[in-house]
Amino acid sequence: MENSNNITQLIIDTINHIFETLFSSIDNNLYSVLDDITFINSDILQDKNFENLFGTSSSHGILLIANSFLLAFILYYATRYLIAHFTYTQTETPFSFIIKLILFGIAMNFSFFLIELIVDIISNVSLAIRNLGESLFQKNICFSELITTINTNISIDTNSLNIFSLDGLIKGTLSMSLLNLVFSYSLRYILIKVFILLSPFAFLSLTLDKTNWFFKAWFRNLFSLLFIQIIVAIVLLILFSMDYSSTNLFTKFIYVGGIYALIKTNSLVRDFIGGVSTEVSQSVKNFVGIKS
Repeated sequence: MENSNNITQLIIDTINHIFETLFSSIDNNLYSVLDDITFINSDILQDKNFENLFGTSSSHGILLIANSFLLAFILYYATRYLIAHFTYTQTETPFSFIIKLILFGIAMNFSFFLIELIVDIISNVSLAIRNLGESLFQKNICFSELITTINTNISIDTNSLNIFSLDGLIKGTLSMSLLNLVFSYSLRYILIKVFILLSPFAFLSLTLDKTNWFFKAWFRNLFSLLFIQIIVAIVLLILFSMDYSSTNLFTKFIYVGGIYALIKTNSLVRDFIGGVSTEVSQSVKNFVGIKS
C-alpha cells in the first residue's frame, strides 16, 4: 500500500514538474513578444526587405504592378466609353474619370506614406491610453507587467505549482489563454502586413465605380486589425485599475475574465465595425464573404 502511494505521489510530482517548467518558460519568454506583436507602430514598415517588396518607387515591387494596372484601367475605360457610343449606354464622363485617375493615382504611389500615417495614429491612441494607466497606477500597461501582477496578487508560484489544485488550474488556464493570444496576434501581425501590401491596389480600385468595393473591404479589414490594439489597451487599463489587495477567489476569476476578454477582442471589433477574423478557422471564410 505504501509503495502504491509513493508511485502515485511520484507521478503527481512528475506532472507538476512538467507544468512548472512549461509555465516558467511561457512566463520568461512569451509576454515581451506578445507586447511587440500586439502594439504595432510604423516600425512594422521599417524593414528593408518589406520596403523592397512594396516598392521604393513606381518602377519597383508592388508599386510597379499597381502602375501596370493603372494603365489597364485606362484602356478598360477607353474601350467601355467607345462601346457606350454604339450601345447608347450611360457611362462615367471622361472629366470625372481623369480627375479620379489623377487623385487616386497619386494616392496609390504615396500609399506607403499614407499607411504609415494611419498606423502611427492608431499606435499613438493606444500608447496614450497605456501612458494614462502608467501615470495613474505607476505600472507599465503591458502583458509582461500583467503576468507579474497576476503571479504576485493571486499567489501563484510556478516553483511550487500543484496542477491539481484550483490555483494550478487557474494558472494553467491563464498561461494557455495567453499562448492562444500569441498565435492570434501573430496571425493579426501577418494579416496587417498583407493588407499594407494591398494598399496600392485598394487606392487604385477607387478609380472605377465597379471596383471601389475593394477599397471599402480593404479599409474595413485593415482598420479593424489595427483598432484591436486600442481595445487591448483599454482592457489592460481596466485590469490594472482594479483592486486586488485581497487574494480571494473573486480576484482570481476576474483575471481569468480579463484574459478571456483579450481573447474575444477580435470578435468584439468584428461585431462592431466588421473585418477579418484572426482565428485561423474563420479567417478565410470571413474574407471570402467580404464583398457581400
